[in-house]
Amino acid sequence: MTSAWPNELRVSKDRRSLRIAFDNGESYELSAELLRVASPSAEVQGHSPEQRVTVPGKMNVEIVKMEPVGNYAVRIVFDDMHDTGLFSWDYLMDLGRNRDARWQTYLDELRKKGLSREPVSPRRAH
Repeated sequence: MTSAWPNELRVSKDRRSLRIAFDNGESYELSAELLRVASPSAEVQGHSPEQRVTVPGKMNVEIVKMEPVGNYAVRIVFDDMHDTGLFSWDYLMDLGRNRDARWQTYLDELRKKGLSREPVSPRRAH
């Protein structure tokens, strides 16, 4: 568990990123897309590493709101209505510290599974 606490959580004006600054001097800019696809929810993470889901189509996802959960986490609500992940301060720090590696792993998983970051557009009726 970290001894650092966030002293700033700020959603960007375009709602596409979250800036988090900790009282130990570390700060990170995390994209809404990374937060969404790396959500700590059971829906995304499963109940074991084998059950983890690669979430495609979230390139344009936005943060709708954030709700504090006790003094240890925040619930982030996304515009696709995903809201079940509780982002602890430790988890957000880990995402920030390992952002580039996590992002590359995500891109590699998409490619391996033939998935895309692009949102799936509904088919047009003829």
